[in-house]
Amino acid sequence: MKKSVLFGALTVAGLAAGAAAAATLDDVKARGKLNCGVTTGLVGFAAPDANGEWKGFDVAVCRAVAAAVLGDATAVEFVPTTGKTRFTALASGEIDMLARNTTWTFSRDVDLKFDFVGVNYYDGQGFMVPKALGVSSAKELDGATVCIQTGTTTELNLADFFRANNISYEPVPIETNAEAQQQYLAGACDVYTTDASGLAATRATFEAPGDHILLPEIVSKEPLGPLVRHGDNDWGDVVRWTLNALITAEELGVTSTNVGEMASSTNNPEVARLLGTEGELGAMLGLDADAFKRAIETQGNYGEIFAKNIGEETPIGLARGLNAQWTDGGLLYSPPFR
Repeated sequence: MKKSVLFGALTVAGLAAGAAAAATLDDVKARGKLNCGVTTGLVGFAAPDANGEWKGFDVAVCRAVAAAVLGDATAVEFVPTTGKTRFTALASGEIDMLARNTTWTFSRDVDLKFDFVGVNYYDGQGFMVPKALGVSSAKELDGATVCIQTGTTTELNLADFFRANNISYEPVPIETNAEAQQQYLAGACDVYTTDASGLAATRATFEAPGDHILLPEIVSKEPLGPLVRHGDNDWGDVVRWTLNALITAEELGVTSTNVGEMASSTNNPEVARLLGTEGELGAMLGLDADAFKRAIETQGNYGEIFAKNIGEETPIGLARGLNAQWTDGGLLYSPPFR
């Protein structure tokens, strides 16, 4: 088993090294379209609506990159990936970037030869159970059946938590969130465990969300963010600084509605650099001066994207928490644009 896992990791790493030899930025420009890997469907983060249009928190990052690079936020081909297929899709070059609730870990960064360009959601693993189960803590789940996505950090976290608390469980392996939801609602498992944000998003789609509770325990650190292939630093810089532009825009008060006015009348030098009216930051990335302005104008700043897709006024109802700006006591922090 260990040899098999190691061989798989090395295979993916080899694919990554070969694919990274090409300049992704040039490929995307020549193609006129960004290929972005997303989930198979997680409402609020990445899911097609009734018209087949992909929407969500992670989708907005893909669209922001397309707006910055191609001048068109709609020039994106969304490629659904599972926990098992996502890394191969990126390593092989099938997708240019991955934006699907993926946890930044040592082995994924180093052994699989990927570069995480930042964190767009600070999360942690939680547990959802039916109220009827009558438990109020994950420590009361001895002997429970647990739906868990394969190919994720969730598997190891789950095993660690139950072992540390000297309780047992029976795993029910699933590959997609849709499958997990179906199995959980059908009673095939007592518990569904994944990132707490994913649980909130899934519960929001239930006919009776109030019949299900999220237990208080958060048992891991799950810094989620977009990633690219290792070795293609120019492309990594583009994706990284597009995400940073959305974060910085919120900090500086630049929104989708005032970005035009701010670009023409700001007295703040960092705002001017961010929006391309001063300095040569876009050119340094191989983009034009309005690249980040377009990303913000089409998608909104980080706070707007959060509020629209997963915030407290949405059915998902997530508070900013750790994802508040550093100036508001959160962890959200971008290096300066200078």
